[in-house]
Amino acid sequence: MHLLKSHWWKILAISILVYTLVGGLLMDVPRLNILNETIRNQYFHVCMWFGMILLFIGSLVNAIKYLSSNSLKHDIRSEAYASIGILFGILGIVTGMLWARYTWGDYWSGDPKQNGAAISILIYAAYFVLRSSFEDEIQRARISSVYNIFAFFAMIPLLFILPRMTDSLHPGSGGNPGFNFYDLDSKLRMVFYPAVIGWTLYGVWIASIKIRFEEYKLRKENK
Repeated sequence: MHLLKSHWWKILAISILVYTLVGGLLMDVPRLNILNETIRNQYFHVCMWFGMILLFIGSLVNAIKYLSSNSLKHDIRSEAYASIGILFGILGIVTGMLWARYTWGDYWSGDPKQNGAAISILIYAAYFVLRSSFEDEIQRARISSVYNIFAFFAMIPLLFILPRMTDSLHPGSGGNPGFNFYDLDSKLRMVFYPAVIGWTLYGVWIASIKIRFEEYKLRKENK
C-alpha cells in the first residue's frame, strides 16, 4: 500500500497518456478547413510544449534556489528539468514540422514561431555546452544557473511576444484566431487538458530518475 501511495502520480501519468493516445486518435474532432484530422496533433505537439515550459520553470526555480543556497542538489534538479524540457522541445518541433507539412505544405516555412522555437532550443542547448566546459562543479553550477535564468527569460519573447507582433501562420499570432476562439470545443478539451497534465507528469517522472541517479553519484563522491 505504501508503494502504491508513493507512485500514484506515475500511475496517473501513464493512465492519462494511454487515454491521450486512445482518445486522441479515436474520439471525434471538429472538421475544420485545412486542419481536418491533423488537429489531433495538438494533443502531442501543443501539450508537449506546455510540458516543456513547465519543466523549464522547474529548472529556473531550482537555478534560483541554487544561487541562494549553494546546494548542489538544486543544481542537479535544475539540470535534470532542463534536459527533459529540451527533449520535449525537440519532440514538439518535430511534431510541429509534421503538422506544418500537411497544413502549410512544407516542413519548415520560416514562420516566426517556428524560428523562435528553434532559437529557444539552441539557447538551452548552449546551457549544456556551457556546463560541459567547466570541471569545477561549484563554478559550473553557479555560472550555468545564471545562464539558465537568462535562457528562460530569452525564451518568453521568442515564443509568446515577437510572433504576435508580425504575421504568422500559427493560431493566435499575426491576426490569426487562437485555438480557444475557434476550435477548442468540449470534445477537444476532454483530451487536451488531461494531455497537458499527462505529458508534464511524464517529464517530471523521467527527470526524477535522472535526479536520483545524479544525487547517488554525488553522495558516492562525497564519501
